[in-house]
Amino acid sequence: MRDSHLLERRYGWYWSRILGTLVAFAAVWVAVAIVGDSWWQLVIAGAFAVISAQIGFLGHDAAHRQIFRSRQWNEWTSRVLSGLVLGLSYGWWDKKHSRHHAAQNQEGIDPDIESRVLAFTPELARTRHGMGAAFARRQGWLFFPLLTLEGLNLQLQSVLTVASRRPLKQRWVEAVLIGVRLTAYPVALLLLLPPSKAAAFFGLQAALFGVCLGGSFAPNHKGMPLVPPSLKVDFLRRQVLMSRNVTGGPLVDFAMGGLNLQIEHHLFPSVPRPNLRRLQPLVRAHCIEHNVTYTEKTLWQSYGMVVRYLNAVGIGARDPFSCPLVRRYRG
Repeated sequence: MRDSHLLERRYGWYWSRILGTLVAFAAVWVAVAIVGDSWWQLVIAGAFAVISAQIGFLGHDAAHRQIFRSRQWNEWTSRVLSGLVLGLSYGWWDKKHSRHHAAQNQEGIDPDIESRVLAFTPELARTRHGMGAAFARRQGWLFFPLLTLEGLNLQLQSVLTVASRRPLKQRWVEAVLIGVRLTAYPVALLLLLPPSKAAAFFGLQAALFGVCLGGSFAPNHKGMPLVPPSLKVDFLRRQVLMSRNVTGGPLVDFAMGGLNLQIEHHLFPSVPRPNLRRLQPLVRAHCIEHNVTYTEKTLWQSYGMVVRYLNAVGIGARDPFSCPLVRRYRG
């Protein structure tokens, strides 16, 4: 990796991406003002959702210290992009995401498999009764409609974190950034558009933003092996066996913000996003050499695995995607 310069920062790539995305963000508001009282605003709302997701991916990269050498530059870039542009708490997300990277798909540890709505393990599904049980049996099919609420859920969790008494760095800075974003956005829509079109713009943008973000997270780990809390796994297998890459060209790279190369990202989270594609052959060869399964699927195959897995869990199936390591240590 060092010989291939894959650890070096990619300042030109990131500065052009940050500036270009922020220009596109500003252009959305110019377009809203120019188009005015028209249902063509819904097209702009869709574009705004895609641009917002791209800003979210840049915030993710900065939080992983992929953009700058300076820790503070990365942290503040992520905090400002996430808080002021998206209404999300950097502090809340960073703590949650760090736990995920340390123990992805590990029961009781990985926050990404904890949910009050979805049951990610058969044990959780068996605790659901009545409407909850009926929902769990169909949760695979309902997963994607639920993604339309993911953006609003992330904003809600951010507000609850900032308003809580839990330790949070730069609490008041984040409170101001998030407060400005969550207040200014609907006010600007109401000033520029009639109430009906403002509401439609807000609803469509929020729904598509949730799908863009959730649709990039779900194919990477959902449907991959879950491991019990007590199982100890070496770093290579922990990061590779519980992750799945999504194949595809530049369009998939763009739509998923580089998270389609999830195995490489989990092994080397601080490697700049544009370097992950060059890193992939090295990682794949290393996994083959050490007999570690390296999983790659198309986007549609990955979504199919997510649906089948969640439905299997929802009907109480036992270990629908049991990990070979779990079977080995359970005997």
